[in-house]
Amino acid sequence: MSSENTESGASSTEYISHHMHFLQVDLRNGNIVDSIKSTPELEQCLSSGTPAKECKQQYNTPCKFGDLFTGKCVNNLENAEAKGIFNPYTLNLDSVGISVAIGLIFFGFFYWLVRKLKVGGVPGRLQCVLEMIFEFVDNSVKSIFHGTSRLIAPLALTVFCWVFLMNLMDLLPIDLLPHPAELLGVPYMRVVPSADVNICLSMSVSVFFLIVIFSLAYKGAGGYSKELLLKPFNSWFLAPVNFVLGLVELFSKPLSLGLRLFGNMFAGEMIFILIALIPFWYGTLQWVLNVPWALLHILIVTLQAFIFMMLTIVYLSQASEKE
Repeated sequence: MSSENTESGASSTEYISHHMHFLQVDLRNGNIVDSIKSTPELEQCLSSGTPAKECKQQYNTPCKFGDLFTGKCVNNLENAEAKGIFNPYTLNLDSVGISVAIGLIFFGFFYWLVRKLKVGGVPGRLQCVLEMIFEFVDNSVKSIFHGTSRLIAPLALTVFCWVFLMNLMDLLPIDLLPHPAELLGVPYMRVVPSADVNICLSMSVSVFFLIVIFSLAYKGAGGYSKELLLKPFNSWFLAPVNFVLGLVELFSKPLSLGLRLFGNMFAGEMIFILIALIPFWYGTLQWVLNVPWALLHILIVTLQAFIFMMLTIVYLSQASEKE
């Protein structure tokens, strides 16, 4: 829970900036954003007492994607330039990598549990947990989705478990993974994928496409077109107004779905970082603040996964209703 950077005398701003920075690769040239390669000349400059900003500006050799995990990449926040929220030329390697890793762990663990299921006899503890999760998701789907679909239940199970596991990463100590990664030459690492707006909006965009697909599958192209043109005002004269209102409603669903998850997880991550700024010799105070917040955050982590799953089911249920 404690901060290595805070102990070494680094400012609070530097610590927060470092932990809020994604491991980004520039797709145009393969450079790691805001990082440079550690060279003997750079190390000599830093050891001579010259300010780090001047040294890193003078020996500014870009760190490439292939330099990661070689111990050669160091952060260059001193000379970092302000960037926009969205950059189509960069890819957040940490968010994408951890999301994929968590998804593979979830898939492999559930596959292993299913293979171990006992048809008869007394089920084990893991089997009971698996059956509880399956029953919970199945009951949630049956209570909301009244159509017929072989996709909706597996989709709801995947959404709930995947989002829950991504959110659960926020309960890890702040420096547990980023600090060892930095020693191996990974200058930045954010371990909570759902605190990345790109991940949240990517999932919500997937839900958006599913809404359109379900609407076309259950209502047909003609029925879906009429819904967009004749709802809420059942008049062809007001069809342009209906169409604009329909588009606003359609796009607001995935946008609110993704931003709700991002906002809650981003705020939770920031609070953990602020608690970690407390100096190490006040460790007791860290625990006094961390433990209650972590216990409350367990509820937030679970609730946000549940809300994302339930709203996905609700939106797909609305898309499949024939009016």
